[in-house]
Amino acid sequence: MKSILMKIGVPVGVVGILLLLIVPIPSWLLDILIIVNILFALVILLTTMFVRKPLDFSVFPSLLLVATLFRLGLNVASTRLVLGEGFAGDVIQAFGHVAVSGSVIIGAVVFLILVVIQFVVVTKGAERVAEVGARFTLDAMPGKQMAIDADLNAGLITEEQARTRRAEVAAEADFYGAMDGASKFVKGDAIAGIIIIVINVIGGIAIGMLQNGMEITEALEHYTILTIGDGLVTQIPALLMAVSTGMIVTRSTAESDLGSAASKQLSQSQVAILIAGVAAIVMGLIPGMPFLAFAAVGVTLILVSRRLKAAEARAAAREATPGQTSPAQPETTEDLIDQMQVHNLEISLAPDVVDIVSGASDDLLARVKALRKKISRDYGFIIPRVRTRDSVELPASTYAISIAGVEEARGVAPTGRVLAIGAEQSLAGLPGQITHEPVFGLEGKWIPGEMRRTAELAGATVIDRVSVVVTHLNQVVLANAARLLSREDVRTLTDHLKQSNPSAVDELTPAPLSLAEVQRVLQGLLTELVPINDLGRIYEALSLRAKVTTDPEQLVEAARAALGPAVAAQHITDRKLTVVTIDPMLEQQMLEGLRPTDQGTQILLGPESVARVLDSVNRTLDAAEAEGLNPVVVCAPPLRPAVRRMIAAQKHGVTVLSYSEATASGNITIDTVGVIRDEPAHV
Repeated sequence: MKSILMKIGVPVGVVGILLLLIVPIPSWLLDILIIVNILFALVILLTTMFVRKPLDFSVFPSLLLVATLFRLGLNVASTRLVLGEGFAGDVIQAFGHVAVSGSVIIGAVVFLILVVIQFVVVTKGAERVAEVGARFTLDAMPGKQMAIDADLNAGLITEEQARTRRAEVAAEADFYGAMDGASKFVKGDAIAGIIIIVINVIGGIAIGMLQNGMEITEALEHYTILTIGDGLVTQIPALLMAVSTGMIVTRSTAESDLGSAASKQLSQSQVAILIAGVAAIVMGLIPGMPFLAFAAVGVTLILVSRRLKAAEARAAAREATPGQTSPAQPETTEDLIDQMQVHNLEISLAPDVVDIVSGASDDLLARVKALRKKISRDYGFIIPRVRTRDSVELPASTYAISIAGVEEARGVAPTGRVLAIGAEQSLAGLPGQITHEPVFGLEGKWIPGEMRRTAELAGATVIDRVSVVVTHLNQVVLANAARLLSREDVRTLTDHLKQSNPSAVDELTPAPLSLAEVQRVLQGLLTELVPINDLGRIYEALSLRAKVTTDPEQLVEAARAALGPAVAAQHITDRKLTVVTIDPMLEQQMLEGLRPTDQGTQILLGPESVARVLDSVNRTLDAAEAEGLNPVVVCAPPLRPAVRRMIAAQKHGVTVLSYSEATASGNITIDTVGVIRDEPAHV
């Protein structure tokens, strides 16, 4: 029953508002509706103060329209009573006589002041903020979507969380767009209030003199007082709604309501409050000033500042007091061995960056845990546990990522700041020096955390410190996946596979391949980021190929062939594979120059020919990347390992596929965007 009433309440209310425009109502009912109107506006204003972010009150634009229509309906109903009966209820009568002391001049002045406050100050400002907020929110949508995709790809969020965040971004854009239009209702309401009161005054005087036989002064006083009372009872809720509009569009996303956030931030400097208190007392000493009033306010501010200072001292004492420590334990041999051990994966943090390991649900440890799960799921190998430690040797705000005790990457994550990434114009108005994001090399600035909203409105993508570190860790792990796959990991994977596919394991190891040889093959796959999660199919292909040869390169190629479409799947977008081919004449020349070596097959070409080919590779791939493409190089299957080895030295990270791998999925389109040739560049 309750849900049905809530569902039909608003439609019934809107129909009732329309009836106000047509059907006359008694004065007692008008009194009730006016009270409801005032309290409704007050509830909306208080609600805007207690919401944490604008989207928590996403229905506000619709409520604003309903409230405006309700107020205009009351204007029509009250005008009908004022002009028709000369009495519009006790509420309007009280506002006309008590609120303005029955004075036409005072009432007119008060009414005009309310209109000026609403129309010139509040409504105009809210309209401008809503307009700017809508424009910048729409401009920032692509960057926010990219940030969500980056977090999803890095394993920082799940698919469900990504959908939720995308929905929030779309809802935010819809909300600010709606507020941009809704602010026009408030502006129109203010203009309508002025016009209605002028019409009521003129109409009242005319009716009083022509129909009721009043003198002009009597008619002016009687109907003007009623009209001003009518104007006040509608303009006051209109002003509350205008303030609510300004409040909701000026709120930034916060972790608390307006009152809590304001009290916390206003009390963060006891010195500022102390100076304000002293200034109040000094102003009271000016001749003619009410000293007692100024002194009361000044003393109150000084007392507040003293209490804040005492609270800060207690907080500092708590931080300085060492916690309860357990009795010192003798250092054992096991402790020393543990300290001597080289960890496979480690993040070192400067002392001022250690706060990102807070133990909360969204700190570094939780995000690293999610990253380990994602990479293990996508690539099929177990990432070793990530050890975090503080290091006084690192410069301030610095972190370092090490593999097997060797530092592989380093970056910065300043305390209290976030990284704003974007075009030059979106960063121009932000403080700080231009830096580069450590993974993709994008330009950005480390800005204060409280300027996040400003940066987003300017069109920049804002990333928190933990996301920067985890994204960097993701890149380092994938670039060193082969090194991180240990012999023990291979044994664990093999034992797990044996439970579901024992024949594939028994036919492969320990004969014809040892566990070390299997590890080498899996490392070869991971070097090119080929997932090894289909381990059963890989082992079956290796057991067949190992009967002919144990050459690691041929075993890797056999495993790639068994994986089929999975090898090229991560490079296919919208059922299209973008490729760069090799000129047929050059490819034939490479096949003739193919030679086996201890380091794998190599292509024997003259030095000048090799230089021209590599130059062609760079030019072709750079041209494709300039168009926003990320192509793969395709070649004949026997050439694939040698071509990849030759290109990798010049163009790190380029994927090389064989023709059979590129065409393993029959329902895709091959888009050729370039050809590698053995010829000098055209000037």
